[in-house]
Amino acid sequence: MTDAAISPSFPIRPPRARFTLSKLLHRPLSLEALWSLEGFVLSLYFLRDAMAGAFRYYAAKMHLEPVWFIPDAIAMLTVLAFAHRHVIKSPNIVAILTLLQIVVSLYIGYIFLGTMNGAASAFKMIIPIFVGFCFCGRKLKDYKWVLLTMHVLFYVSIVGILLSARIHFPWVGFAYESFGVTRQAGRLWWALAQERLAGFAADSTMAAFFVLITYVLTSVRRSVVWCLLWAPVAAYAINLTTSKTSVGLLFIYLALLLVIRSLPENNRFPVLRGMALASFLAIFVPILLMIFLSGTDLAHSFRSLYSLQDRINNSWQLPFIYLAKLMPFGFISGCGLGCFNYPQQIFSNITSYYVPVDNFYIGTYLMFGPAFVAFVIAVILAIARTRDIYKLTVVIVMNLFTITVLSYGPASGDDPTLAPGDQNDLVTRLA
Repeated sequence: MTDAAISPSFPIRPPRARFTLSKLLHRPLSLEALWSLEGFVLSLYFLRDAMAGAFRYYAAKMHLEPVWFIPDAIAMLTVLAFAHRHVIKSPNIVAILTLLQIVVSLYIGYIFLGTMNGAASAFKMIIPIFVGFCFCGRKLKDYKWVLLTMHVLFYVSIVGILLSARIHFPWVGFAYESFGVTRQAGRLWWALAQERLAGFAADSTMAAFFVLITYVLTSVRRSVVWCLLWAPVAAYAINLTTSKTSVGLLFIYLALLLVIRSLPENNRFPVLRGMALASFLAIFVPILLMIFLSGTDLAHSFRSLYSLQDRINNSWQLPFIYLAKLMPFGFISGCGLGCFNYPQQIFSNITSYYVPVDNFYIGTYLMFGPAFVAFVIAVILAIARTRDIYKLTVVIVMNLFTITVLSYGPASGDDPTLAPGDQNDLVTRLA
């Protein structure tokens, strides 16, 4: 297949086809086109977590709290599906080693955390990764209902944020109990005297993320006019959440999209893939910042850089200092699933050593150790071969997004960082 055959994925005039109910009903569809395990679970996660604040509140009011965990329960099937597809049916050495490494890391995490509750929480945390793994070798464009769900959630998320600016939602500040821990599912708080709004989500970071990621997934097949029309609306909504990372990344993504759309059709796909591969250079951003700016008082000159200063001086460095004290062998084996993540913060015997890492690659390296480096190399090689423009696009966005976000916290108010795999991001998925 030539690049020209793929280039319509970034057309100047996109195809007129739309994901309408009538067209879906009047065309022959296979069972897999109508339903697939990974597509179904991913949609459940997005629907639940984009509406997490409202979902938690009304589930508690109706005494249906266990309903929250339905996506997690169904997602356990993706572990079996992944093992069947890539370990038993068509053995793949990367898949086999990845599965074994996760099992070993779960045990190491149990030793590090010191409680069974911590290990169970770590297991729940990692399950959404397998939802992503089940997209291996499959094209996201074939999941029509999933993309339609993302499209609808884009508008819903914006409406929720805009309404929360004028209406006090009942779930704001609502406290609920989960596994013996009481948490607030949606607090309003202020950054630089600006109120953070969460809309229908559980917290402002998640609300901003869902506007961003649903815009990205929807824009791939939309016209330039649609992208330009809705980008300012999305940016305004994200700005109400005060998420500087999301609003800045939205404009970066829009600029990259316009660059690609301006190119001749034969050049669009190669440039897109080149951008996706180049985005992995973001891995080195925290390292360079720590080398050149560690100890610098950035907030003294620019108050808005306080959070970045805290990451440079604390969140990216302290976990390694604590790891040397708690488990020196962890520099070789990793400290296991859940270490320096929300399972340690909530369910471990070493909560006093918890540090919010706020970087996906650093946080994952801590859990898996040097083995994670080999996995990242495998992902980069896969990205160099994939022809799925959705995966390439999301890889660019998530590599930049996760510079300052851990990407493992559930969208339930447990942790203000990104979730889901809730969002466990597509950058960890083999193409």
